[in-house]
Amino acid sequence: MLSKKMLRDIWKHKTQFLSIFLMAFLGVFVFAGVGGESVGLEVNVDNYYEDTNLADGWIYSANLDDDFVDKVNNLSPTTQSERQLVLDSVADFSNDPEITLHFVENNALSKFYLMDGEPLNISDGDGVWLDKSFADAKNLKVGDKITFEFNGISIEKEIKGIGYSPEYVYHASSASIIPDFNKIGFAYMSYKAFPMDNVPYNVLEVKFTGSPSDYNDLLSDKLDGDYNSFVEQSEHSSVSQFSEEMDQHKMMGDIFPVVFILIAMLILLTTMTRIIAHQRTQIGILKANGFKNRSIIFHYVSYGFWLVFIGSILGLIVGPLTLPQLFYPSMSATYKLPSWDPAWSMNFIYVAALMIIMSLIVSYVAVRSISKENPADTIRPKAPKISTTGVLEKLGFWKRLSFNARWNYRDTKRNKFRALMTIVGVIGCTALLVSAFGMYDGMNDLKEWEYNQINHYDSKLVIDEEASISEIDSVADEVDGDKLMESAIEIEAGSTKKSGSLLVLNDTDLVTPTDYDWNKVEIADDEISISQKMADLLGVGIGDTVKWHIMGSDKWVNVTIDKIHADPISQGFIMSKDKLEDLGLNYTPTSIVTSEHVDKNFSAIKSTSSMKDMTSSWDELTESMWLLIYILIFFASLLAVVVLYNLGLLSFTEIEREIATLKVLGFKTGALRKLLLTQNLWFTAIGFILGLPVGYYILAIMWQSSGDSFYVLPSISITNFILTAVITFTLSILVNLMFSGKIRKLDMVESLKGVE
Repeated sequence: MLSKKMLRDIWKHKTQFLSIFLMAFLGVFVFAGVGGESVGLEVNVDNYYEDTNLADGWIYSANLDDDFVDKVNNLSPTTQSERQLVLDSVADFSNDPEITLHFVENNALSKFYLMDGEPLNISDGDGVWLDKSFADAKNLKVGDKITFEFNGISIEKEIKGIGYSPEYVYHASSASIIPDFNKIGFAYMSYKAFPMDNVPYNVLEVKFTGSPSDYNDLLSDKLDGDYNSFVEQSEHSSVSQFSEEMDQHKMMGDIFPVVFILIAMLILLTTMTRIIAHQRTQIGILKANGFKNRSIIFHYVSYGFWLVFIGSILGLIVGPLTLPQLFYPSMSATYKLPSWDPAWSMNFIYVAALMIIMSLIVSYVAVRSISKENPADTIRPKAPKISTTGVLEKLGFWKRLSFNARWNYRDTKRNKFRALMTIVGVIGCTALLVSAFGMYDGMNDLKEWEYNQINHYDSKLVIDEEASISEIDSVADEVDGDKLMESAIEIEAGSTKKSGSLLVLNDTDLVTPTDYDWNKVEIADDEISISQKMADLLGVGIGDTVKWHIMGSDKWVNVTIDKIHADPISQGFIMSKDKLEDLGLNYTPTSIVTSEHVDKNFSAIKSTSSMKDMTSSWDELTESMWLLIYILIFFASLLAVVVLYNLGLLSFTEIEREIATLKVLGFKTGALRKLLLTQNLWFTAIGFILGLPVGYYILAIMWQSSGDSFYVLPSISITNFILTAVITFTLSILVNLMFSGKIRKLDMVESLKGVE
């Protein structure tokens, strides 16, 4: 009988219970869906790294002889090592694609992951194992011949296998942040394929025990001067880029479902409180007919339990099956893994179980007090709360306030819990909307800052490493361009070491360093400027001294920081050509920038990119992030609708008797609607104001998870503020209008006869 009653009650209040079901479903759906995607990425890449035995670190040196390898192997933490010769080459195609060649000793570390063909044979000097993405772009297959040119040498090899490499999960050229696999790739070969007897190995991959920082310190102590640099696994460009991408998705997947879950419990509490208040007489009759308190509590607790249970289970199933499939297509265009499968985590089960347990607790709290009353008291409707005179009502201005203001103040004082729940609900909606629109603004600002405020050129020409100075000058003169030097560097301050970038400006106005407010930063010819994000990572400021070196060079240089600039995507140093040469380093132009649109080929130029190409690449790279933002905005708006409607309904239900009394006294529907609207706007305004700092805090957490490369500070723009306010207050007003009909149709006799 009680089960039938429960079903009738759920159907009667289907809108509220549907909201509970949706919030439970959406909370687990988003958490398990985005979590399934981010956990899937983590599981897939970890399995990939384990299967290929990815190195723990890379030691770079111009001459890795047997003596040096023995010294490294004799270090107690070293468990495995392998040499490689890594060099740049050009494949024999019309567009001169850049292919990074790896001549390996035994392919035991960072192994080539075979997708087609035969396994890499270390005794085969005639074969090459090629990047699958490049092979697909060029329609190459196993058995085809391919020619590589490097350092004036040309070698032709037969493709014996096609696959991936754990060192190239993310692989982009110097001209673009998005991989164009028609122009770049990698290839693995046996050391026997090298055309000379002595292979000049330049990379030593190592596996070791202990922390990377301790191993780095040990290398510096025992082998100082014998090598150029050491890069730990987490600092490797491919590993770090993919790790930052995973962190962003994980952070968004963790934060927002929490809000949905809390709101679901809030709606459940308000709905159950309203139902139990309406069914006091029924509960009293059940008690009078012999139903025990335990049975009644179990009956009402089961309302929320079944809805939350079904919603959570559906969210657990549907989330990981659907949301990951939205993200993986855009991510697989940029990152290369052998498999893209969503994964499960016990955290999904824990969150669903926690939600179900919370639903039981919330429902129990709602029914606990009435279950303790005796049947005679329970049958009678609950007497209205008595309002006492407070301090505010004793002040002189109280009588000058309108009836509307005085009535709403006293009603709020009588129903503090309802007012608190309404405000908390609005805080959650506001925080989600603010953070969603803040992410949207931040991504747009980042793009505008980098590609309009800092860089003003139309074309960027990447210089070939073998080009002579005269050839470079000739191209620069022909396109009316300015030469730049860009290089990967490593910076050390105290015990902290970070990888970054070096930009050497050569009297150009096509690249303008700025501060965070997009104001130009003047860097004199004898000054060095460090990016704000790098300064924060290293814990340094103006006047501090750091040491650094160009990757591939063993010459470390101590410098004093003169200026600090801000850059959204490139962290490191900016200096002039004169300053670089004063430090004893060679100025080697790596690119030419020009305000002209260049589509001509030059023998000294490796590749050319227009600003349009770069912004398109940026859009591709951030496609998955945009998808997350759009999903967030949609769910935040949906949450606002559900929360405000349910809380509005609760508010109307709780003051139904007071509204009926006012109608008897002659108040018109319009005046009563204004009464309710005033209260809604009060609560909405308070929740909106309190929700702004909460949204800002969530936004700050999300930007902090974007990794070491990106620098964006959280901010709430005027547009963000206005949009959030418009959505929140508009929904509040619309909800109020929805209850106009209820006020007009209110049965005054039924509402007033309860308490005699």
